[in-house]
Amino acid sequence: MRFLFPFRKKEEKEETSGHTSQTHNDSDTLPKQIAKVNINGVGSFRLNLTDIQTKRSDLFCSGQYSVFDIITGLADNGSIDVRYHFDESLNTYVIESINGKQTWWYTAYYDGGWPERNVFRMDHFPYKDGMQITLTQVPGTAVKEIYQYFQAETKRKQNSRNLVVPEVLIRGQHTKLKFNHVEVRPHNLRNDLFHENVPTALDVILSLADEGKLTYELKWHESLGRARTVKSYWVEKINNEQSYRSFGFVYEEGSYEYRHGRGNHIHIPADARIIHSPEYVEWFWICL
Repeated sequence: MRFLFPFRKKEEKEETSGHTSQTHNDSDTLPKQIAKVNINGVGSFRLNLTDIQTKRSDLFCSGQYSVFDIITGLADNGSIDVRYHFDESLNTYVIESINGKQTWWYTAYYDGGWPERNVFRMDHFPYKDGMQITLTQVPGTAVKEIYQYFQAETKRKQNSRNLVVPEVLIRGQHTKLKFNHVEVRPHNLRNDLFHENVPTALDVILSLADEGKLTYELKWHESLGRARTVKSYWVEKINNEQSYRSFGFVYEEGSYEYRHGRGNHIHIPADARIIHSPEYVEWFWICL
């Protein structure tokens, strides 16, 4: 039986600080299509999703997968030889080699998107129908730098009892807001995708609203523009800043070292992006 997306009663508690559209509360968010992967220098592959299981069952619900699950699925069916292990200090699976070749990184983007640099954990990146996945060999120093960032983030999380973001920035058309040491609490808005108490970037906005520091409106999108498969909540409004036509809020999070176009700004919807212990989270206004 396919999952029917629930509308959480949590919103009743937050009625004065936020509003969530109920229009698409019955969306089936499970991916079903054949996955396609291009591994440069190795080949192009197709994968039936019914043949795989997520390696991160601590994060993803049954029937949901990460980009990493697609790669290991190709290994499980014999299409490629992948050597990998889980590194607790990084809180992620590490690919050691593919068909004997080492130092791989990836690009992944959803339907309607484009390739973009990322420093996001592959086993945290949710798979959706129609997405593009490409693996490429890169210099070992590049992979090492990304893993150093993962390690620093994991260590910060281990040393803190609660998830606290040191700096949250919101840059609208007419206003700029800055919040320091924001405690982020999981709201489980996407309990079709993730297990309970997995924090997402969207929880930053919801947590600030819980504290009465801003108001918001969310809207569920099945599709958006050229993107036929979206199936996520988008922030339509923060305080008095309302999105219109092709203008609205987007976000990024992570280390200052990878700010803006250097790897943090990737098009994973905020309700589908797991966060650990980012140095900052920034919401800003652009032409979408």
